[in-house]
Amino acid sequence: MSTSNPVNLLDFDVDGLVAWFAGLGEKPFRARQVMRWMHREGCDDFDAMTDVAKSLRARLKDIAVIRPPVPVRDSISADGTRKWLLDVGNANAVETVFIPEAHRGTLCVSSQAGCALDCAFCSTGKQGFNRNLSAAEIIGQLWLANKLLGAARDSADDLEAGEKDNGRIISNVVMMGMGEPLANFDNVVTALRLMLDDHAYGLSRRRVTVSTSGIVPAMDRLRDECPVALAVSLHASNDALRDRLVPINQKYPLRELMAACQRYLERAPRDFVTFEYVMLDGVNDSDAHARELVALVRDTPCKFNLIPFNPFPNSGFLRSPAERIRRFAGILIDAGIVTTTRKTRGDDVDAACGQLAGRVQDKTRRTVRLKQVTEERG
Repeated sequence: MSTSNPVNLLDFDVDGLVAWFAGLGEKPFRARQVMRWMHREGCDDFDAMTDVAKSLRARLKDIAVIRPPVPVRDSISADGTRKWLLDVGNANAVETVFIPEAHRGTLCVSSQAGCALDCAFCSTGKQGFNRNLSAAEIIGQLWLANKLLGAARDSADDLEAGEKDNGRIISNVVMMGMGEPLANFDNVVTALRLMLDDHAYGLSRRRVTVSTSGIVPAMDRLRDECPVALAVSLHASNDALRDRLVPINQKYPLRELMAACQRYLERAPRDFVTFEYVMLDGVNDSDAHARELVALVRDTPCKFNLIPFNPFPNSGFLRSPAERIRRFAGILIDAGIVTTTRKTRGDDVDAACGQLAGRVQDKTRRTVRLKQVTEERG
């Protein structure tokens, strides 16, 4: 008879799974067998794990499950971007987005139900915060997307070879969905280790990116424990403006943030930090702001990703005009800074950057939760 509280094996990285199997009296190789079935093959049926002993399969059926979040909506944009709304229980839902490109496929993964940081221009932050996602709910987004996209690939007749990377449709993962990843550090790192593990997804550290609004102590921990590519949500060229747009800056101002970026680069898989910068008309997009940025990052190897603002109801902001973005980028480029402007993808299904809103039962006032997060990490 199955237990009423089975263990979700998606919650474990390889070391955690080996330890759990050891508690059952099983050898480490059994854990690795099951991990390969789960993550490489996308298998959630213990009976299908044919090289695992039948007695162990029967036992696992009684005490364990492989359970990703449940999709409740699947939207496909005209440009091919695909967004899933995933049920994570108690009237909460998060969003995951797949962005197909000619030579890679990128999955944008959420780390929290809602977000406590309340960045002024972000739809997710406007709905409040409920809870951190578990490791199973984070890696489960990749598990589920692989399965659903694999089914689409198998049924497609016109897939170009360039859309796959070593047989994978998903070649890159970015922790840029709902939530602040570094405010859910332990569960995010467990999921990152699975993404990198050859027994699971085997992605390169260069192809996995964590985006943060700038929780400095957690950036240092990530550098020490699981350095992957780093993106920083900058969005302002001075502290006064960033205090307003990205409130975490009041705890970790730009001087501390830049120093943390430089420390991170000592162990990063890439030799630069990506700075994300949303372009807000008349707010942070002047020539003077661009020149301030040049001075700010002078000692930090970096590239800039300019993001045309993606509107949402009652945001209070407008997108910078295309010519203004072009001129702003030109100042950065003339200063020798690699600068790209992100192509807006999936905005017709609200899948573009800053639009992810999901469905969250806000259990805490954002200002209280922000104070708690900064004190925990300080």
